[in-house]
This record gives sequence, structure tokens and C-alpha cells, in this order.
Amino acid sequence: LREKQKAKFIYGILEKQFRSYYKRALSQEGVTGENLMAILESRLDNVVFRLGFARTRKEARQTVTHGHITVNGRRVDIPSYRVRPGDLVAVAPKARDLLVIKSALVSNERVSVPAWLEVDIEKLQGSVLSLPTRDQIDLDINEQLIVELFSK
Repeated sequence: LREKQKAKFIYGILEKQFRSYYKRALSQEGVTGENLMAILESRLDNVVFRLGFARTRKEARQTVTHGHITVNGRRVDIPSYRVRPGDLVAVAPKARDLLVIKSALVSNERVSVPAWLEVDIEKLQGSVLSLPTRDQIDLDINEQLIVELFSK
């Protein structure tokens, strides 16, 4: 239960959404816990955070909601949008000069981007190279305990 609460807090999602992610992870092939973590990591708000376009996941969520992010050239304002390999995530042209974006870039200069993402700071865009594997997700969450909790 504690691991589930921790994951919900880190990613900023509610119980109903988390349960639907678990059901989706369960229906996919492979290890359910790893699938769940990959689904959570591939949310647009998390990808914006991982690319360094926001200082926190909450800030990333608001940046997405306000329409400051595009995916493959189209504006997306849904934080739970799932990115796929090959997607190009960019800061919208009108948002490039926003203080929130600039300050995030300055504070995230030394933060490394995960191997499953690629970022071009000059163009303010990043691409999704692949879905993340469990060893590419550096969070202290024991997803197996979450799976055990839901499988009761």
C-alpha cells in the first residue's frame, strides 16, 4: 500500500487513474510491474519533466495543461497523454520565451536525460527513442508490492 501511495504521489495521479494503468499493465505481455512503471513514465507530463522543460512533475503537468507543449507538431494539453517511440515532444513556439520554461532549463542544466529520451535544448524539443525499461527508471519504488496489492 505504501509503495502504491508513493507512486501515486510521485506521478501526481489519483486512485481511479492508477487502477486503470494497472489493468492496462496486466493485459500487456511481460512483467506487470515493469509494464506499469513504463506506462507511468511514458505520460506526457512525466516526459516533459524528464526532458528538463519543467522543474517538477506538477510544473510539467501545468505546462502541458496550458497548451505549451506539442507532440509531433500538434498541441497536446492532456497530461496523461501517452507518448510512443518516435514521438517528437517540443515546447510550443509561443511558449519558448516563457519564464517558467527558461528557469526550468537553467535549473536542469546538469540533470541527465534518461537513455530512452533524446533532447535538443537549442530547438527546445526532445524525441522518444523507446519505451523505458525498468533499469532506466531511477525511482525507489518496488512495483512488485503494488502488483501484489492489486492482485488480492
